[in-house]
Amino acid sequence: MQALYGALDQSKVGIFESPTGTGKSLSLICGALSWLTDFEERRRKETVALLQERETVLSSPVAESSTASSSAEPDWITDFVQKKAERDLVSKLKEDESKRKKREERLEMIRNNAQLKYAMKRKSCEEDEAFKLLQLSKEEKTETPGDDVDEELVIAEYESDDESKSKSRFCGAEEEEDDELVEEHVTKIYYCSRTHSQLAQFVHEVQKSPFSKDISLVTLGSRQNLCVNEEVQRLGSIQRINDRCMEMQKNKHEKQHHEEGVKRKRGHAKAVCPYNKASALQQMRDDVLGTVHDIEQLLKLGREKHSCPYYASRLAIPPAQLVVLPYQMVLHEATRKAAGIQLKGQVLVIDEAHNLSDTLSCIHSAELTGAQLCRAHTQLTQYADRFKGRLKAKNLMYIKQILFVIEGLVRVLGGKVGQNPQSQTTQAGTEMLTINNFLFKAQIDNINLFKLQKYFEKSMISRKLGSFVEKYAGSGVSVHTQSSSNKENRRTEGLNRYLQTLQSNQSRATVSSEDQQGAVEAEKVLSVSPMMQVEGFFMSLTNSNADGRVVLHRQGTLSESSVKFLMLNPAVHFAQVLKECRAVIIAGGTMQPVSDFKQELLFSAGVGQERITEFSCGHVIPPENILPIVLCSGPSGQELEFTFQNRDSPRMMDETGRILSNICNVVPGGVVCFFPSYEYSRRIVSHWEASGTLTRLANKKKIFQEPKKASQVEQVLNEFSRCIQRCVLDGGGLTGALLFSVVGGKMSEGINFSDDLGRCVVMVGMPYPNIKSPELLEKMTYLDKHLSHSGGKSPGQALIENLCMKAVNQSIGRAIRHRGDYSSIVLCDRRYSRPATLSKLPTWIKDRTSTHQSFGPAFAALRKFFLEKKQKQV
Repeated sequence: MQALYGALDQSKVGIFESPTGTGKSLSLICGALSWLTDFEERRRKETVALLQERETVLSSPVAESSTASSSAEPDWITDFVQKKAERDLVSKLKEDESKRKKREERLEMIRNNAQLKYAMKRKSCEEDEAFKLLQLSKEEKTETPGDDVDEELVIAEYESDDESKSKSRFCGAEEEEDDELVEEHVTKIYYCSRTHSQLAQFVHEVQKSPFSKDISLVTLGSRQNLCVNEEVQRLGSIQRINDRCMEMQKNKHEKQHHEEGVKRKRGHAKAVCPYNKASALQQMRDDVLGTVHDIEQLLKLGREKHSCPYYASRLAIPPAQLVVLPYQMVLHEATRKAAGIQLKGQVLVIDEAHNLSDTLSCIHSAELTGAQLCRAHTQLTQYADRFKGRLKAKNLMYIKQILFVIEGLVRVLGGKVGQNPQSQTTQAGTEMLTINNFLFKAQIDNINLFKLQKYFEKSMISRKLGSFVEKYAGSGVSVHTQSSSNKENRRTEGLNRYLQTLQSNQSRATVSSEDQQGAVEAEKVLSVSPMMQVEGFFMSLTNSNADGRVVLHRQGTLSESSVKFLMLNPAVHFAQVLKECRAVIIAGGTMQPVSDFKQELLFSAGVGQERITEFSCGHVIPPENILPIVLCSGPSGQELEFTFQNRDSPRMMDETGRILSNICNVVPGGVVCFFPSYEYSRRIVSHWEASGTLTRLANKKKIFQEPKKASQVEQVLNEFSRCIQRCVLDGGGLTGALLFSVVGGKMSEGINFSDDLGRCVVMVGMPYPNIKSPELLEKMTYLDKHLSHSGGKSPGQALIENLCMKAVNQSIGRAIRHRGDYSSIVLCDRRYSRPATLSKLPTWIKDRTSTHQSFGPAFAALRKFFLEKKQKQV
């Protein structure tokens, strides 16, 4: 906490490492909020002192200058200018102090549950309005489709050159809200992590902290996580939810204009979200600021108040002192702006940041399949055809440019638009191109992608097209009634036929429930426009030519082929964050190795060594509660070196089986065995099945394997946990359970194997990434070219080793989750004994690691370790 306080006070970039179970979250909360409290108090005192000083200067007569003025102006003019500057400064200080006091008083009133009343410019709504609007959103549109019905699908007139007319997209609902709802941002701490569950855990820690009664905290999430409108939630996919929500916002503003006397075209009433009313939003915002809520509590509050948690939480950002949000919202500039997040002069804490570089690269990379490109082209063509009589010339021009670029992307993959991508064959292969070379190859270098990007943002064509597809081609069949004109049927006939062709391939063999589920999922995919992904790919092509590459993957058919933008320099996007923030804290349970992290993300972003501070603490467990072992050979003396060349040998696989068999003899409870890849896991388990090794292992512990589908992970973990609990309580023949997992898989991060669930973690081999991967080779080449060599190794070689050891550290960190826990770690590969490799282990593990050249002493140490633990428990 002291190190964190100092880093924030000195505006540093801090790299903090604290193992799971050591109180990392609570330390971050108390250290950061203590600094924020002291900072605000110090600034308040400085403001009061400065105000008194300036007022004294104003009240005193101007002293005559002892030196002759070099200015040609008379003294009285100079005095007047000085006095005016002083008066302006005093007025500004008084205004700021007044705002601060009002903000504090209002928060105090909110926390004391005082009745607050705000002046509202908009006339108040009747009590039954919510019910009427809810009924309206459920009504089916029974009118004959016509021009008025499709009014919301038509893109408004686009004025690309008139920048002054561009409207801020801040918070969507607040674009035209009252001034009372918009506040200036106070000094705050942004805390971000990878998943919503991790954010919820952090909020719960805040609620338990001494600051819970005095801090204003707001939790941000996506519409999918925060929407309380059941009609919208039923849409399922995040894109459809976003599209529907934004459409309702537009309808709301049109309704307000109509109420204010603006004439609107005749037609059916448009659905407006009943949860998005200014009065209710403002009331919920105050509730959010008054008490600490996690996402589940926000949803409950939204239903009770009949208000939207998504927009209310965004309204609460400016006055909030602590904002909790996912990675993407703060690391992606466009998302940051859309959410109303301002980093200037603020503190950013990035937790679970061990994969920050990869996360930044993934956020700013983009990929499109041939099937998505063809679908987007067909949908946009149908859209333009249907509304060509109502679209302005500039809109049609930009739509034609988008279609032209999509045609180029399909052409570069070896296909043609307007034909079924599944029936188009392409020559298999992978090609890596710079951005400029790709634009030339696709013959789209004459298109201004920056203007197209601006058009996407302002026209919201992706949302319009999504609504169009959902309305007319969601299920692959025409939704027009028999009374629809033949002209209207013809307009969407091609799109429907194309979607039906794609769907037929998804639903040919629906024998099992999984197949049926797959067909349903495929149908959902077809009912969503891929134009949002196309927009993202277009945006990625506007990066600097040196910072990224375009990878063409041709897979035999156009539908499976893909074009991918690979971000090679994530520092270019992180640099803006580092520049704007007062301080940035990068924290994690395992941050080792940090050398490449600093080189790739900090030094490359222009951060000097003097601004970087590092802190690493050990674990809270006693030294005797962990036994890390490097195993260089197996029971039969076979040397353990799982290189790509010899790991598939029967001798190596049999030796691994014997090691596991011996471990299962002495380790109680759960054993988790990590393999370097899914393919190797499949091969070695098949070999053990044939040789009888698997049967011998199953006689000692029940065997579980990491599932292929993420949806099945929780089920497997529950069964694994129940089996171990039964074995620990009942005894019997089995001593626990053995789980086969994969490094970098679904169970190597974010899963806790605490206590009996993970008494031993076995790492088979070293999980080096695929060195033949075109993306990895390009990344290595880029680093070798732009970063300096260190330690006798090129940056590319260091990247390979660091990726491997980061994955290892995450996997072995699944055990030891609290101060009373104990576990053993067995690293099965002699290469772990190299000093350079050992140095990349977390300090608290490295300092206790013992290397054994032969199996006997290692097994004896393992047996002794668990015997001592058993005796202590007795």
